Amino acid sequence: MKQQLAIDLTPQEYGTPALLLRAVARKTGIPVSDIAHVEVLRRSLDSRRGHILYHATVELYCGEEYIAPDYHGNYQDCHHRPSVIIVGAGPAGLFAALRALELGVKPILLERGKPVEERRTDIAQLARTQVVNPNSNWCFGEGGSGTYSDGKLYTRSTKRGNVEDIMHRFIEHGADPAIAIDAHAHIGTDKLSGIIANMRKTILDHGGEYHFSTQVTDLILEHTAGETIVRGVKDADGNEYKGVSVILSTGHSARDIYYLFDQRGWLLEAKPFAMGIRVEHPQSLINEIQYHITPNNRSQLSYLPPAAYSLTTQVDGHGVFSFCMCPGGVIVPAATDANQQVVNGMSNSLRNSPFANSGIAVTVSLADVPAYASHGPLALLHFQQDVERAIFDAVGGSITAPIQRLTDFCKGRPSQSNNKSNYLGKILNYPLYEILPPFIVKGLQLGLQDFGRKMHGFYTNQASVLAVESRTSSPVRIPRDATLQHPQLRRLYPCGEGAGYAGGIVSSALDGVKAIEAIHATIT
Repeated sequence: MKQQLAIDLTPQEYGTPALLLRAVARKTGIPVSDIAHVEVLRRSLDSRRGHILYHATVELYCGEEYIAPDYHGNYQDCHHRPSVIIVGAGPAGLFAALRALELGVKPILLERGKPVEERRTDIAQLARTQVVNPNSNWCFGEGGSGTYSDGKLYTRSTKRGNVEDIMHRFIEHGADPAIAIDAHAHIGTDKLSGIIANMRKTILDHGGEYHFSTQVTDLILEHTAGETIVRGVKDADGNEYKGVSVILSTGHSARDIYYLFDQRGWLLEAKPFAMGIRVEHPQSLINEIQYHITPNNRSQLSYLPPAAYSLTTQVDGHGVFSFCMCPGGVIVPAATDANQQVVNGMSNSLRNSPFANSGIAVTVSLADVPAYASHGPLALLHFQQDVERAIFDAVGGSITAPIQRLTDFCKGRPSQSNNKSNYLGKILNYPLYEILPPFIVKGLQLGLQDFGRKMHGFYTNQASVLAVESRTSSPVRIPRDATLQHPQLRRLYPCGEGAGYAGGIVSSALDGVKAIEAIHATIT
């Protein structure tokens, strides 16, 4: 017999199998000796009101053998099946390829960057030399930008598709099965590299193709019966790749694709996005605040993960919010080309850095930047580029990160000294309020103060702010119709963050799955 049970557990009970078993026995009245196995199905940590508890759903087995779930996908041999061209091997492209194998379609992945193993070397080189390789960096390369941003597996959308299946594909390829039960799961940058390499092996073993260092520069078009049909793509070396359809999953930083569409007169739309800074606190301070640590409960810290937070407010009609929060993380230089200064955050699986960091961003719409209206659908892209370039120039023409103490920034005064920082590059003490756009500065200054009222201790000069966090999402959308195809370019399926239809690893993966399923429906 097996049965499900909702139960609240202390961190010690959750983290100690014998105590977990006793808690379940106490809750059900079933003797410990009669419970063969307890499987946790779902868990979330609640530290509100100073009482730290795991709210869990468990399944207990009594007199019945527990059989571990099988996470393997049902992949077909697709060596000689119809092929689909997938441009970009980030989450949208990878999960489109895995789903293609299940549907009996051959995926051909074209990635402008390098395999994840070589990409790691280029990123290390970037930290040493401060010189950006435009095709192999924190954003470009196998796995996309998500590979180096903690691997948070969370989406607010409940309508995008089967989130559970996305988790199972990650587990199949090496992720900790705990991601299937966490309310806010993460994998960790150190683990993601191997998982992505395993996904590549699955794709290749079942007939898929990979082409690295292959930057797509144009579409192959056929004009027939009043329609423009995409037959494939061309790369920078003049090679052509053809298939029954093309999935365009190039990520939010592939600006050359947006310029290609604009030059060809293909439909694009400006899309609101957000811009701001990275804020960095000592992780111990965030733990103290979020877990309401007192002498009476300090012993629980050893059973708890590094604490996270999520904050939001409104300032003059602009949303101000935290995102991509990295407990125990580091801040990285995320520029994708010369003359840019961009920061982002990441964490390894243990989240064991002494610092916590998070993006704090202010929403940006066309109404905020009327001077850019002449750029049409690329208005917000040009604004984004200009801010990144202005900060690059301000710090001396490098990817050095300007840094300031948090309360000094909010009060509009220079910092006399810096806090220590985990930024993987050089830092420079600089009054950020002088180089960020005024409406961004106001939103951040008032927003950070409001966050301090909501989360006592957050607003402190122990914290630092670094700039600029500008790649929150795409400032451009590549439109698509109800069939998920571009309205002018039939058989082209824009998807993921780069097309403006997703905002993270899971939502991008789900959008890639939707795209390949839509294609499959047209060829069966």
